[in-house]
Amino acid sequence: MLTITITSLSGGQGKTTSSLFLGRLLSRQGYPTLMVDADPQHNLTTYLGFELEPKEPTLLEFIKKTVETEDCIYPTTYNDNLFLIPSDDQLDTVQDYLSNSGVGATLLKRRLEPIEEVFKVCIIDAPPQRSQICLAVIGAADVLLIPAEASVKGYGSLVRTLDLLNGLKDVGATNAEVLGVLPFRDRWFGKTQAQESRAAVEGMRDEVTEELVLPSIRESERYKQAINKRTTLSELGYIELEYPFEILTEKISKLIGSN
Repeated sequence: MLTITITSLSGGQGKTTSSLFLGRLLSRQGYPTLMVDADPQHNLTTYLGFELEPKEPTLLEFIKKTVETEDCIYPTTYNDNLFLIPSDDQLDTVQDYLSNSGVGATLLKRRLEPIEEVFKVCIIDAPPQRSQICLAVIGAADVLLIPAEASVKGYGSLVRTLDLLNGLKDVGATNAEVLGVLPFRDRWFGKTQAQESRAAVEGMRDEVTEELVLPSIRESERYKQAINKRTTLSELGYIELEYPFEILTEKISKLIGSN
């Protein structure tokens, strides 16, 4: 199982949007895909149309291992290849548990090991701030996808995320490598890219090399439309907007094939 953590240390960088569209596309291509909502705001759970009943197990119970692993994994209504470990507001309470465990940065990775043969891909939607949960989801990753808004704020978020990754690698808490940086809300006026977007994307290339900067997600209401209708962009007829995720799935397919 290839574990991909989608992370960026600011809100509004496109983490959940990227998780959602990437998971749907990979599952549609035939890969058994597990989505993990590791953000206490639980937007991914909501976007997937999942409504938790009282006392149903979530990522909180999965991490604490208070129920059987399979009881925390739910099928989605999208297709037979897409599954979810959901979260809710209570996930915030796991912070102290992770901190006191002594192995917080590697605990989620251990919890995922029993299901490595069940799924081809695991996509983890990370919280937008440096926290014990954030450390755990980076520790669980084989690779990181870093969405970053094509703006000054997005560039700063990328720099902080890379610093955190390098710090965790220095102490042996993760071996994750950067799969790619995904510019988000790249603003264009016709055929002309906005100056701030252009400068931000150029800065991203300087930080991680040009080959790691993926095609941009352009600013468009079509993404929200697809989220609200719980479908993909291509199914709505906007195939060109799915191009960044097609490039991503090509890279991921190669990694899966090499494992």
